[in-house]
Amino acid sequence: MNNKSVFLIPLIVFAFGCTHTLPVKPAPHTPTAAITVPPHAAAPAIVTSAVKDQPSLEKPEEVAGTNTEPTEASAPRATDGSPSPADTSPALTCSPKGTDVNLDQAMELCNNSQELWQKGELDNALDTLDQAYALIIDVDTADNPELGRQKEDLRFMISKRILEIYASRNIVAGGTYAEIPIHMNDQVKRELKRFTGPERKFFEASLRRSGRYRPYITARLKEAGLPEELSWLPLIESGFKVKALSKARALGLWQFIPSTGYKFGLKRDLLVDERLNPQKSTHAAIGYLKELHGMFGDWATVLAAYNCGEGRVLRTIRSQNINYLDNFWDLYNRLPRETARYVPRFLATLHIIRNAETYGFDLSKVDAPRPFESITVAKQVHLKDVAPALGIGEKELKALNPELRYNILPGGNYTLNVPPGKGEALLSRLSTLKEYTPPQRAYVYHRVRRGDTLSKLAKRYRTSVRDIRRTNKLRRNNVIVAGNLLKIPQRGKMITAARKKIKKTYGHSGKHIVVKGDSLWNIARRYGTTTARILELNALSSSRLSIGQSLKLPGSGKSKSKSSTYRVRRGDSPSSIAKRHNMDLKRLLSLNRLTARSKIYPGQRLYLD
Repeated sequence: MNNKSVFLIPLIVFAFGCTHTLPVKPAPHTPTAAITVPPHAAAPAIVTSAVKDQPSLEKPEEVAGTNTEPTEASAPRATDGSPSPADTSPALTCSPKGTDVNLDQAMELCNNSQELWQKGELDNALDTLDQAYALIIDVDTADNPELGRQKEDLRFMISKRILEIYASRNIVAGGTYAEIPIHMNDQVKRELKRFTGPERKFFEASLRRSGRYRPYITARLKEAGLPEELSWLPLIESGFKVKALSKARALGLWQFIPSTGYKFGLKRDLLVDERLNPQKSTHAAIGYLKELHGMFGDWATVLAAYNCGEGRVLRTIRSQNINYLDNFWDLYNRLPRETARYVPRFLATLHIIRNAETYGFDLSKVDAPRPFESITVAKQVHLKDVAPALGIGEKELKALNPELRYNILPGGNYTLNVPPGKGEALLSRLSTLKEYTPPQRAYVYHRVRRGDTLSKLAKRYRTSVRDIRRTNKLRRNNVIVAGNLLKIPQRGKMITAARKKIKKTYGHSGKHIVVKGDSLWNIARRYGTTTARILELNALSSSRLSIGQSLKLPGSGKSKSKSSTYRVRRGDSPSSIAKRHNMDLKRLLSLNRLTARSKIYPGQRLYLD
């Protein structure tokens, strides 16, 4: 970077609407023996959670060049904008060995800014950080990779510290957060055009469903001190559909992936997935949004991190050259396309809500919330048995308890939602309800390992090689491959090989032309008769047939047209032949014993109705 006399932090200026632009004079270069760094001045360590666009990521991810201690952004702050005095973790010591004088001086300025921040002198703290940043850009790290790493860590720490100071300004004395700034730019205008054009039906349907959940969400946001505008976030996330599932396996109103949901208290097992619970997922979303706001301080960045994960946003900020962030929206150009559209879509939603009549939407046409009361049920029962006892349908009861994956209550004490006034009636009749017994699994699954054989597996699971082979459709050579998954039939279960279904044909022309693969038994099944009847009608002494033989069929079935044959020509396909002869494609395939994947060849004869 070139040496400059004036340094700006435009990302911070734009994001928070501030005008912090001060000339900076380089501080005198005075080496220090050792600099004590308070915990808030340490190079930030970022622990990220799994992101929505990476569903396979189960463990927290570390950003390169950081340790795994909690970040300074997660430290609690007082409501006056200063860091909390409760943070008394041990101080870190930075030795001048292997470092540059400018880096030492910049670290000392960071210490000074920390003290000014603790005193509540936010403007002076920002000025000091500007001076620190001015010093580190002059450091030449071309021949010293370790020095380059120290410079990069310090640069990132300074930029993130400035974000946190501005974030502290956005928390008022009552512990609440500032309203979300609603920008209008080209990105937002494009999303407005979509919502009022091709996506209008989606927006109207989502708006209608919002009435079921927004009253509860708004009340919880107000209790948490968060902006009530965030109650419209599920419209962008899921369209206010409780069972919405994304390609990244994010589920529910607030679109949590399993790992992030677990982090914020949402349980998931065989019978229950609390991501589907509107009330519980709302509490988890509020916790996540508060954590993100403590990390970034700006709602636009918070929303981006909510969509693609805080790790992705932090890595993007870290890779940016702060001097060239002349526009806050430059950050979004480096994020995934879905995220780049996410924030403008949310801001476009707020514009429509605030000016509904202008855009032609009616906010009064919304569904009413579903009232309910909660009772504790200490018995494993199925909702289909509970619903009649309540005098309602199973579908209505399921709508009140969407977290039940298979409509089955788990064992132990479970909180069940029922219509108001019906809880006592259900509890009084609970003893008469049939207890649900999970069906015994007909199979267990075994992952083949090196050295496994069918005979060993049959002996281990107390079954037979023949049953294992038939269940998995294995050939007689009994070859199994390590890594494959086998279905092992459990003892006492009858396993039958899957039989191909033959569709019966009741409407026919009174005769059948024998083709390759035909048998009297197949023909009798197809036309709904018996082999004896066909033998009798055709005066046959045996069941032996020949290709091309014409058989009379019993019954007076009617057909749309007289049976005929067609010789396949070059370029023909089953669909084109069926269309040319006004036949149903399925009927053509069935009549000629073909499937959708069968090939036909020039000169081949096909039977037609």
